[in-house]
Amino acid sequence: MIRRDFLKATSLLTVGAVGALAGCAPKAKSESAESGAQAPDSNVHKALGLQIYTLGPELYVGDLSANFKRIKDMGIDNLELAGYNPADSKIGGVDMMEFKQKAEDAGLKIISSHVNPPQLFAGVAGKENKGSDGIFSASMKDAIMESWKKIAEDHAKLGVQYVVEPMMPILGSEEAVKSFCEILNSAGDIVKAAGMQFGYHNHNMEFARVVPGGKQAVLGTIFDRREGTQIYDLFLANTDPEKVCFEMDVYWTVMGQNDPVEYLQKAKDRIKMLHIKDRMVLGQSGMMNFENIFNQFYANGLQYFYIEIEDINSGKQVERLQASVDYLKKAPFVK
Repeated sequence: MIRRDFLKATSLLTVGAVGALAGCAPKAKSESAESGAQAPDSNVHKALGLQIYTLGPELYVGDLSANFKRIKDMGIDNLELAGYNPADSKIGGVDMMEFKQKAEDAGLKIISSHVNPPQLFAGVAGKENKGSDGIFSASMKDAIMESWKKIAEDHAKLGVQYVVEPMMPILGSEEAVKSFCEILNSAGDIVKAAGMQFGYHNHNMEFARVVPGGKQAVLGTIFDRREGTQIYDLFLANTDPEKVCFEMDVYWTVMGQNDPVEYLQKAKDRIKMLHIKDRMVLGQSGMMNFENIFNQFYANGLQYFYIEIEDINSGKQVERLQASVDYLKKAPFVK
């Protein structure tokens, strides 16, 4: 609910300006395509990942074990979790170790997990937790770190490699962004001590710009860059590479009027995973140049990417996932 409401509250940028981005501009046909060369055998196994947020309530309808088997049969190997609750150590209302066992019995491996410490968002609007300057109080930071200790303990039991903070609170100034970076670094310390890597996942609002002493972040356009520094760039500059890595959501990067390929090049040592996403089913909108993105992904030596599809209460998520998996299986640029 927090994520959905927050996304509704932010201004999504129009698609019209997206075509100007280098990573998403139409690409000329390759020599192999022009010469009539055949695409690689679509039966060759490709290690695909799924962010389970994609399926929403459909994942839990009926028998969970059977649903995991269906996901595996589609061609998915790796999972990224959503829906973990630190209060009861359950995932989507299912005991986390039972969830893990059912997934593994189906041949699925849990690699990563998205987790928001509840205090981060519960206290953002509270004046007692955050001053008018947007700086988080020491007590607020302490409460958030207590949550991360429990989160890290549980996820070490799950055996994941990455624990990812999936979004930011509202940050209106450069000082507020740097204050949040301190929280990310501290969370990274805790997760690293438990034997995992801590990461951050973006939406479009991380590409808004802030200024010192500002009151509100502002989304610019490719024609109007506006004053200030993009929040994502401040994240990269003010988090410790030894503590915090990044999972780039390529669709939301484009919606933030930025080029995912450019970031994969200039932050190749920081970005460790991708969310592969389109407006809905992968490859249908024509606005995402997945070939350029995947080429750079492999050039960086990366391994994990996860399909994610929004509109999780559509009742069509399994169908949309299957269509997206089919697209990736047939795509010659996906290994």
